[in-house]
Amino acid sequence: MEQIKQAIPEDFILGAAASAWQTEGWTGKKDSQDSYMDLWYKNNKNVWHNGYGPGIATDFYNRYKEDINIMNEIGLTHFRTSINWSRFLLDYENAVVDEEYAAYIDNVIDELIEKGVEPMICLEHYELPAILFEKYDGWNDRHIVDLFVKYAEKVLERYGNKVKHWFTFNEPIVVQTRVYLDAIRYPFEQNTRKWMQWNYHKALATAKVVELFKQKQLRDHGAKIGVILNPEVTYARSSATHDQDAARIYDLFFNRVFLDPSIKGTYPEELITLLKKHDILFEHTEEDLAAIKNNTVDYVGINLYYPHRVKARTTAWNENTPFHPSYYYEMFDMPGKKMNPFRGWEIYPQIMFDMAIRLKEDYGNIEWFVAENGMGVENEFKYKNDRGVIQDDYRIEFISEHLKWLLKAIEQGANCKGYMLWAFTDNVSPMNAFKNRYGLVEINLEENRNREMKKSAYWYKQIIETREITVKNDDFIK
Repeated sequence: MEQIKQAIPEDFILGAAASAWQTEGWTGKKDSQDSYMDLWYKNNKNVWHNGYGPGIATDFYNRYKEDINIMNEIGLTHFRTSINWSRFLLDYENAVVDEEYAAYIDNVIDELIEKGVEPMICLEHYELPAILFEKYDGWNDRHIVDLFVKYAEKVLERYGNKVKHWFTFNEPIVVQTRVYLDAIRYPFEQNTRKWMQWNYHKALATAKVVELFKQKQLRDHGAKIGVILNPEVTYARSSATHDQDAARIYDLFFNRVFLDPSIKGTYPEELITLLKKHDILFEHTEEDLAAIKNNTVDYVGINLYYPHRVKARTTAWNENTPFHPSYYYEMFDMPGKKMNPFRGWEIYPQIMFDMAIRLKEDYGNIEWFVAENGMGVENEFKYKNDRGVIQDDYRIEFISEHLKWLLKAIEQGANCKGYMLWAFTDNVSPMNAFKNRYGLVEINLEENRNREMKKSAYWYKQIIETREITVKNDDFIK
């Protein structure tokens, strides 16, 4: 196929991401400092692929200098990670800092800055303290919002002048969707009302931390605060009204439920109507709604992996089961779609363009960046050359095609400032563990978790240096 070269803007972020719980391991962690993810792993280890979980992960806690040296070698402009809330504090009610863990974060941030890699820090990437999950049902309780703000204050006091990029949550909808909506993760409680209450309290917590950010005048130092969302680019099966309605309602429940309060400061009226209709409207106060209204984010990170396709329901709803948004839709399996056979996900790079144009047209062209995008592949060791380097040409093509569509949107005025690959190294994913690998850098579990750059890492280094990618010409006819 004919190929063309595409320029990448000079100030465009080309980085990579990870999280605390997926990389750090438990070195130095006190018994009282389990996160929700640690709790799940300890209680339900059998569902984690080959038993790998957050206990050792990639051992970043002990090997961060080695990893940051590799980031520097690749030339990453930015690295996004999280601070583990459950480990940063010894006492969550009174926000007493664990100086040992905080010193480790000090060192990681300093090392990143020294090596020319801009740190981007998220305050919560599924790391809700287990004690708060068990005592309060986590984000079901309004008190957790106040505890999160206390935690954020300690973090911002310590690192606010060093770090310019801040985020309240990564994918704030995910944990409660898996636990309370679909009941596929520990402790397996199908409870739609709790799901919606968690959604609301996390949106409120974002607003409250933005308010704190303003009070601390951190924007005066050039810092910004946002949230990292995972809206699912949703396509209707057909142009027919019933399918279009299904897609619109799916979008309300899973995308606009965070996009609108975070960016616009309000909830969609149609969503509120549906929540009332099904008796799952979140408990709230006018004062808290005003906080959401007055404290919208500076920018957003958007995680994009694959499209969602829906159609109108073709079967009747069982009225004996609690309400679930799928009352209004079914997933649609589109024939002929291109698939990642290892992950079971559709590959459709146009989601980049479509999300970019949506943020431009529906959300005031807010500043944003791709906070995660990547391709998970099983048994990558099969693709090693005689020098032991994984030849992941499939990942290079995946990134190239997604960047191509993103750059097209930027040419049309989309306010996208960068692209962060998931992930910097292979790391532990929920249940999937190390089964499907996402990294630019291999973690060799058979050899002491040693690091080895993949072909994609050398390629990524090249595009960062040259600010140019070679992509397929869509107009080429064969």
